[in-house]
Amino acid sequence: MTDQGTVARVVAEDSAVELLTKLSELHGGLMIHQSGGCCDGSAPMCYPVGEYRIGQRDVLLGEVDLPDPLPPVRVWINGDQYELWKHTQLILDVVPGRGAGFSLEAPEGKRFLSRSRVFTDDENAVLDASPPKVGADFDG
Repeated sequence: MTDQGTVARVVAEDSAVELLTKLSELHGGLMIHQSGGCCDGSAPMCYPVGEYRIGQRDVLLGEVDLPDPLPPVRVWINGDQYELWKHTQLILDVVPGRGAGFSLEAPEGKRFLSRSRVFTDDENAVLDASPPKVGADFDG
């Protein structure tokens, strides 16, 4: 938990922040979507804001802050997948390799990877009191 008594549903390793910073400088504002498919479909995918349509049931896990003046990167997950992962913190990381064809990091020789850790009972209690926003909570 943070000093303010809040719990982050998503955090990013320094390597992920560095890659997101580089990609944001090249492409503008970014978003990440974690879906629940197989193969590349289960990898976090990075898109320019507006190039991936968020569904009404998609869940906003949180934001990854980038250095000023770059905007934060919103991290979304499919609603059904969220139900399976809601008791874990998503940790956004980067590893060597080729990213998925539609994800912006593909040409960089690196790919985003999701890791996770199980929340404690106390963290789950805090999170239960503050449900996340979903796509339907946002305009257009």
